[in-house]
Amino acid sequence: MQMAEVGVEDVMAVLREAAARLTEATEELGRLDGAIGDGDHGTTMARGFAAILRALNEVDPAATDLTALFALCAGSFLDAVGATAGPLYASGLLRAGAWAEGRKSLPAAEAPMLLVALAEGIGQRGKAAAGDKTMMDVWLPVAQAARTEQARGTPLAATLADLKEIAAQSAEATRSMTASRGRAARLGARSLGHVDPGAASAAILVAAFADVLALRAG
Repeated sequence: MQMAEVGVEDVMAVLREAAARLTEATEELGRLDGAIGDGDHGTTMARGFAAILRALNEVDPAATDLTALFALCAGSFLDAVGATAGPLYASGLLRAGAWAEGRKSLPAAEAPMLLVALAEGIGQRGKAAAGDKTMMDVWLPVAQAARTEQARGTPLAATLADLKEIAAQSAEATRSMTASRGRAARLGARSLGHVDPGAASAAILVAAFADVLALRAG
């Protein structure tokens, strides 16, 4: 029997898995960032999601809704992360919560639209465009694909698999881009040949979302 609804506990499971994967990838993300930035992206993301984990430990799923959950996560992440990623992901999480409109659950088929809202929030805050060699080079194509699959009525399992693949491919595609924003922009052509760390961490988040919901959907 397939999952009909995605609720607070499901989103909490996604966030916990994302935290675990980011912790595991801390060194690799730091290595990527060390090549074109200041080398702290891995520790930054791990720290932010560790703060989210601590906040989740105080959540009673039966007594909260998705909007409140995302707001809690946004505040926790922002408080823990002063770097650029802090305001960006806080904005994205708040947008996802606003999209949920106070619901405790939503139809499982609509779950990928949470990623669309997240991407919109990040994009509105950061103003990065496609090809700038940033996390938006993952979030933009993932959001577009989610919208397309939603319009087509694609089954959830297929949508999740597609989004995970698109995220991974899009992160790798930043290797051939020249950075035009952030610290990496100072390198100019020397940023070529390196995967953007923000794109890499975004792909990790999409994969956690896809894998957890696919597993829970059965």
